[in-house]
Amino acid sequence: MATYSPKQSEIQAQREWHVVDAEGMVLGRMCTEVARVLKGKHKPIYAPHIDTGDHVIVINADKIVMTSGKAERTMKYRHSGYPGGIKSESYAKLHARKPAEAVRQSIRGMLPKGPLGRQQLTKLKVYAGGEHPHSSQQPTPMAIDHAKAR
Repeated sequence: MATYSPKQSEIQAQREWHVVDAEGMVLGRMCTEVARVLKGKHKPIYAPHIDTGDHVIVINADKIVMTSGKAERTMKYRHSGYPGGIKSESYAKLHARKPAEAVRQSIRGMLPKGPLGRQQLTKLKVYAGGEHPHSSQQPTPMAIDHAKAR
């Protein structure tokens, strides 16, 4: 018996577009579901070494919530590469300044590191408002369990 590995033609034929309305959702719980779809773990043809995931559009990123004061305690870091070049910012400040980037970075942290994760991240589109320019792809609403996400 041989190990099954999906072919590129099978993957392209099964790629779909999903839209997630993040209004009132908890950040971490929503991001884990989005990362699972970007990886392709919801499909029977999933393979950990191949990008089998779907495209995901996240709207209303500015209306996402964090529980129990985590927005003030959680820090986002970036480093310039030079000694002493680390910058830190609370999630609340980052979310107020760039809400779409804050959500994108949270999802990015849940994807694999390396070329595969970067390829999967290109299928993610995040918008702060309620509108998106991908209506021609006919995205389907992604069902995220609200009881689990609150």
